[in-house]
Amino acid sequence: MASQVLMTVSEDEEERARLLRDEKIEMDYRSGLSEAKREGILEGETKERQKNHNEKLEKARKALEKGIPIDVILEISGLDIEEISRLQA
Repeated sequence: MASQVLMTVSEDEEERARLLRDEKIEMDYRSGLSEAKREGILEGETKERQKNHNEKLEKARKALEKGIPIDVILEISGLDIEEISRLQA
């Protein structure tokens, strides 16, 4: 009888340890997915900002070609004077 109780407790401990391992694996997996998702979102936002900036530069370049004054381009584009000056070079 005592040996059977001991076997049951031992099996329960092994099962509990297995369940804890499985739970940790699942949590690590989900954590990895969350981190990858966050990184993907940040990468997408960065690419979008760069695309928008490049579009502003292109519009400013075209405005310079048409002879629009720099102060107007600065106000409309939101670019700084150094960026616009580089477009003139």
